[in-house]
Amino acid sequence: MNIDNFKPATVYTIYIASTPQQVWQALTSAEFSRKYFFGNAVEVDLRIGGSYVVRTPDGSLHISGEVIECVPPRKLTITFNVNWPALIEKLGPTLVTYEIEPAGDAVRLTMTEAHDRPLSDDILSGGRMGWPAILSSLKSLLETGEALIIKMAPPQRMLEALKKMGIGTP
Repeated sequence: MNIDNFKPATVYTIYIASTPQQVWQALTSAEFSRKYFFGNAVEVDLRIGGSYVVRTPDGSLHISGEVIECVPPRKLTITFNVNWPALIEKLGPTLVTYEIEPAGDAVRLTMTEAHDRPLSDDILSGGRMGWPAILSSLKSLLETGEALIIKMAPPQRMLEALKKMGIGTP
């Protein structure tokens, strides 16, 4: 995969009162991710070419991908593909990069979602709803010990756009 063809579509930067090691652990640990990622568990083989999997609370496959870059505890780049039929075929793969940088007594975490082709704002709206909630809950958990409980409706704008493209959704 040539990641030079991927262009950022969504970028979020947050500051967390934590250490790079703690943020890295939160992003790569199934036990930790369940607490802030809506009950989903991240399973990652931390080596280039290793698998990246996100399982729903019932253990079903939700997201699959591959580790593209891995520099603990500074940078993790992965393919991030939602397990929906025809989605990758029509929309292409998603590349997610987490960059973790010390910032005084805090950490600057930058999450970038990139794509190898232009996607409409309607398609991107699902991630643009979900990422702030996930990252805010991660920040809260690391700073206070308690994740945020964020009730979110399914991303209707994105689902309608997928439907118009003929992409079935679960």
